[in-house]
Amino acid sequence: MHQRSVKTAILDIGYFEAGKAGDPVAILMHGFPYDAHACVEAGEMLAAEGWHVLAPWLRGYGPTRFLSKDTIRSGEQAALAADLRDFMDALGIERATLAGYDWGGRASCCASALWPERVAGLISSNGYNLFHANAIMKPAPPEWECRFWYGYYFHSERGRAGLAQYRRELTRQLWREWSPIWAFDDATFDRTAASFNNEDWVDVVIQSYRHRYNLAEGDPAYASYEARLFAHPEIPVPSVVLSGQDGTLDGGFSPDTSKFTGLVDKKRVPGGHNLIQENPVAIVEAYRLLRSHNVG
Repeated sequence: MHQRSVKTAILDIGYFEAGKAGDPVAILMHGFPYDAHACVEAGEMLAAEGWHVLAPWLRGYGPTRFLSKDTIRSGEQAALAADLRDFMDALGIERATLAGYDWGGRASCCASALWPERVAGLISSNGYNLFHANAIMKPAPPEWECRFWYGYYFHSERGRAGLAQYRRELTRQLWREWSPIWAFDDATFDRTAASFNNEDWVDVVIQSYRHRYNLAEGDPAYASYEARLFAHPEIPVPSVVLSGQDGTLDGGFSPDTSKFTGLVDKKRVPGGHNLIQENPVAIVEAYRLLRSHNVG
């Protein structure tokens, strides 16, 4: 895949590209704490099957930069979705088939709910990735709550300082916890960890984990979108929902598919939280399934 960049109204977005312009567009979206390198293997496989593949770095990661110092460094779900839409606009892409997990899955699900006319199909890892008023404050059993320690840590100023000081150690810890059977090597981690040196990464991450629990204000520019997302909207586009069966953060949950009114399939597959990188074959097979339903 080749690295490119494109400017929107507020970001200079770095992205990987493979395949030919004019082919159906596949956009692969990484999560936290990963980066666009997570999408390279799946992207190259999809390009070989006739997709025009794009894999952007999210705001605050790697080469993606804010154009103005005055823009709020928000990591809220509506901002991520709007970035995805703006990325498509900047590249002249009318419709795309999206795949993502964690933050990237949230961006993809939110964009599919807000602007379904722009989404030909959706592959969502771990289900309905929107934060909404019906669920966000509902506690999970303690055996699951303890797995979200990092989020609660980020709610404090001690957590912000810890993320800034120990960004490599903390993220590597999360990789090990969330994907206990993924045998990644130092080179794989180092390649991604370089993205966490982005000067806005800490601010975006902290705002994201505080905003979802009403502990930080959102960017007013996205307030109307957030209101629509918190209303628990349906996702009407053709969708495949995947669940990584080996991840300690994900493997015990049955993905919520009740709001996927265009559900094509739901399945558990080998892999942990970083599903696009851990099991690229499953992602490619999901794209094949959508294509068999005339998606693309």
